[in-house]
Amino acid sequence: MAWDIFCDFDGTMVLGDVMDTLLERFAPPAWREIEQEWKLGHIGSRERLAQQVSLLDMSRAELDQQLDRIMLDPGFPAFFQDAWAAGHRITLLSEGFDYAIHRILSRHALTDIPFRANVLQQRSERGWQLMFPQSRWDTASSRPCLLIGNGSWDFCAAQTVDLVFAKRKTLMDHCAQRGLPFQAIQGFADARRLLPSLSQRPSAAPLLRPTRRDSKKCMGA
Repeated sequence: MAWDIFCDFDGTMVLGDVMDTLLERFAPPAWREIEQEWKLGHIGSRERLAQQVSLLDMSRAELDQQLDRIMLDPGFPAFFQDAWAAGHRITLLSEGFDYAIHRILSRHALTDIPFRANVLQQRSERGWQLMFPQSRWDTASSRPCLLIGNGSWDFCAAQTVDLVFAKRKTLMDHCAQRGLPFQAIQGFADARRLLPSLSQRPSAAPLLRPTRRDSKKCMGA
């Protein structure tokens, strides 16, 4: 049985959060106030990201240097090759931006992986803005769906798929409390070892997918 695999980028596929790394290096402390407003529910995810990106003061060369320090989960390339060979389709989902994904994947010759992300645009020599071409991240598919994630941004998608590989306790607890099927992993080496269990799942067994919810609403757009 072939699956559609949706993989979170920040903190899951890469070690660390790209946006937080950039904000800590190139933004004034005001970005933390915006973060707090978002955590309190006063602003949505998109407003938070747009405001924070507008604070970034960096050249493209500085951006590239910082992105080149971001490390990929060492188990991902082998996981991707095995999943592809087994007929599974992988799509990356990111609350971050396209340029970072392109840059990091290119270092590992993984540029053929489709992804959905926001778009980073340079508006001046050191100024940036974020665009949101996607209305929502839709995991709808005729195939069974797997989400690989780690944190609160993955909560909404976790409720729309058939199985979750959870990399951190935050997502594990969310799934456990809501009765969502999941497997705990430490990284993509574990995810790779679990791949055969997807293909061996009896095709006659119905997949009880939870009711899909509007991802746009869940993201607080």
